[in-house]
Amino acid sequence: MEQKTKRMQELVKILNKARYSYEQNDTEIMSNFEYDKLYDELLALEKELGTVMASSPTINVGYEVLSELPKERHEKPMLSLDKTKEVARLAEFLGDQKAMISWKMDGLTIVLTYRSGELVKAVTRGNGEIGEVVTNNARVFKNIPLHIGYKGELILRGEAVIGYQDFKKINEEIEDVDAKYKNPRNLCSGSVRQLNNEITAKRNVQFFAFSLVKAEGIDFENSRLRQMRWLAGQGFQVVENRPVTRETIEEEVAYFADKITENDFPSDGLVLVYDDISYGQSLGTTAKFPRDSFAFKWADEIRETTLMEIEWSPSRTGLINPVAIFEPVELEGTTVSRASVHNISIMEDLELGVGDRIQVYKANMIIPQIAENLTRSGVKDIPDVCPACGGATKISQVNNAKSLYCMNPECQVKHLKSFALFVSRDALNVDGLSEATLEKLVGMGFIKTYADMFHLDRYAEEIKEIEGLGEKSYTKLQSSIETARATTLPKLIYGLGIANVGLANAKMICRALGFDVEKIVHATAEELSEIDGVGAVIANAFVDYFADEHHREIFYQVLEELQIAKEEVNTEEQIFAGVNFVITGSVEHFSNRSEVKELIESKGGKVTGSVTSKTSYLINNDVASTSSKNKKARDLGVPIISEEDFLKLCEGNL
Repeated sequence: MEQKTKRMQELVKILNKARYSYEQNDTEIMSNFEYDKLYDELLALEKELGTVMASSPTINVGYEVLSELPKERHEKPMLSLDKTKEVARLAEFLGDQKAMISWKMDGLTIVLTYRSGELVKAVTRGNGEIGEVVTNNARVFKNIPLHIGYKGELILRGEAVIGYQDFKKINEEIEDVDAKYKNPRNLCSGSVRQLNNEITAKRNVQFFAFSLVKAEGIDFENSRLRQMRWLAGQGFQVVENRPVTRETIEEEVAYFADKITENDFPSDGLVLVYDDISYGQSLGTTAKFPRDSFAFKWADEIRETTLMEIEWSPSRTGLINPVAIFEPVELEGTTVSRASVHNISIMEDLELGVGDRIQVYKANMIIPQIAENLTRSGVKDIPDVCPACGGATKISQVNNAKSLYCMNPECQVKHLKSFALFVSRDALNVDGLSEATLEKLVGMGFIKTYADMFHLDRYAEEIKEIEGLGEKSYTKLQSSIETARATTLPKLIYGLGIANVGLANAKMICRALGFDVEKIVHATAEELSEIDGVGAVIANAFVDYFADEHHREIFYQVLEELQIAKEEVNTEEQIFAGVNFVITGSVEHFSNRSEVKELIESKGGKVTGSVTSKTSYLINNDVASTSSKNKKARDLGVPIISEEDFLKLCEGNL
């Protein structure tokens, strides 16, 4: 008995630490599988001993509110759901009742309140009793209605989620996402529970209604399913739901199981709720669970395999993520051979070492993870140097999780943005080298300098094995790289990422210096400052860049890989020298505004984005428009000309 009590106390401590790290710091220190296993062990001990500690996660649900957001107590406590992984248990729950079955979405639960047809309040679930007020953030959810037809007080619950595709895209754009967010649920939580709703708006958060709490004066004929249809009619996107009985439960679970692989939104199971509202309410609740609902969690398909290696993947934040590479296995219909381990704490929890026999599964039937380590040989061979740059590494503990970091400030991965600029559309324009792909190639040591991008064929077989690439992607990438070899000197200069030197400035400098490489490399600040449109700041940044021997070496290395088009400068054609244009609205005689810009710059002019006192002309086919740019131009006395006028200007006839 004493040993069991001690084990129960130990489990409470372990689970609370894991939950705090996950919910407050968006950091995982153990897998979902391991958490569920320990949770079930604790629950069994509590039932056996008849004892439940006050701090037990089995009676305390949700996170504690610690942010600066306003707090508010819910009118009705938001309980968690009793759960099972057995379809037979769902059939037992159903009995003779009809129910509604729907996705159990894995995001952030939000309670919305509408009055007089207007959204007036949005509150997170919080700890079930008290939540955080996130009304301003909810107003910028992608699909939420701000005004509805119903004018009474409406209270409903739903899940805020970020889809897998958006998650991947945002991962590429957020500087420190690797250090903060490991899955869409964590990213969603971090996006909604913060003070700047501009960030929320950019994260593409969506809301799915799953429960109606209050809507007086509406006859739902005592049906949950009718409530969902009514909410959809009010403009809400409701969670996919279907009617179900004891006789149809198996086929309905199978329907959702088949569909989850196509689902862009994370789901960790299904929810059953009795369709008969009155019957469900008459059952009341337990201390923790409502009796009218039941959750079904996917029974994980688990495969045993051998851990072949731990691959250490550097990121732009300096964090080096461990990735488990194992003998391929079939899981949920696909072949899987790798799983992110996230950090050293999880490795230590699993006592993970190369050669161990491990069990793997797909969390939410989507994301490969390690469920258990059967042989537990122990963590070893944590690299002393970064695999990308060879710099020293250091183990640091942040938010209860130990992670490996590269300490070299010049690590190539940390300068990923410079590589991304080099291959961007206005620079070398290498299609197929997204930031995500670049991060993998740089992290594996295949790209250390710009010139290395033109020799990826050295690592052809390794690249084809990278998850998300393959033979077809590699062939397309190589073709794009060969095409990119033919470029212009201004595009190369812009791609180097010299501070404050945009493509337009690069064109001006190259044109003024006769597209002579040696003149460009050895230009002085005085020479550059004499170029119209190039000020002292740009001139000094340009000179400082090429004064660095390492930068010159990089530049000459890249030049050897390229075929630079010869450009002759006809000074007689520089009719727009010193002339500044702004272009707005649609164009008719050109494919797009970029073509107009190219023409202006080829004649010595400059194109800017906003109208100022230095603007010479505003080009807008809608000359009489009351747009902000037209208004600003009129206020400053800047001529507004049409496209036809511009073409006449080019011919010297205006």
